[in-house]
Amino acid sequence: MSLRAYLTSRVFFAQILAAMAIVGVISYLFFHWITFTTHHGQEITVPDLGKLSAEQAEEKLAAIDLDYIILDTVDFRPDYPKLTIVEQEPKAGSKVKEGRKIYIKINASTYTMVSVPDLIEKTYRQAVPTLEAIGLLEGTITYKPYLGKDMVLELRLNGKKLKAGDKVLKSSKIDLVLGDGKVTYEETIDSTVVDTTQMPEIDAQ
Repeated sequence: MSLRAYLTSRVFFAQILAAMAIVGVISYLFFHWITFTTHHGQEITVPDLGKLSAEQAEEKLAAIDLDYIILDTVDFRPDYPKLTIVEQEPKAGSKVKEGRKIYIKINASTYTMVSVPDLIEKTYRQAVPTLEAIGLLEGTITYKPYLGKDMVLELRLNGKKLKAGDKVLKSSKIDLVLGDGKVTYEETIDSTVVDTTQMPEIDAQ
């Protein structure tokens, strides 16, 4: 049979159809296998791990084929129990694949220590933002006689006088003693000045 006759024969077309069917079946099986092995469309919802301990989070994640990694310990947050999770990534409610690692941050067990800044003879308006910038809070305000109104004269914590560089717990309330601007001066008499009006008269001879 000549090539031309073969190419126009039923046998040739039957072989073409058979080959196309085989390719179709192989393609279907391949994509079905890919879908199965990658869990395409089978996503897991990330649970909320907030306020859980690392051990509790591990148990909860293991049950749904997820894992976790502790990134860091953050400054103590009083609205979270100590040593519990305060942040997570991906966030709760996100969709992830099986085996995905959830990155978490743990609450510290207590407040960190900070150094008291030098605020003596600074104004009240300067002092408060400086305290807040390092995590300290404004406490009770009292006044004492001093020429400079609202100038910081003392810093106190629980009645104890503080000096620059002292270590206190973050979020402590620092009491401020300020000048009232009402200093009065008492006039004094110079003892070296002689008051001639009180001296007896001396008769001239």
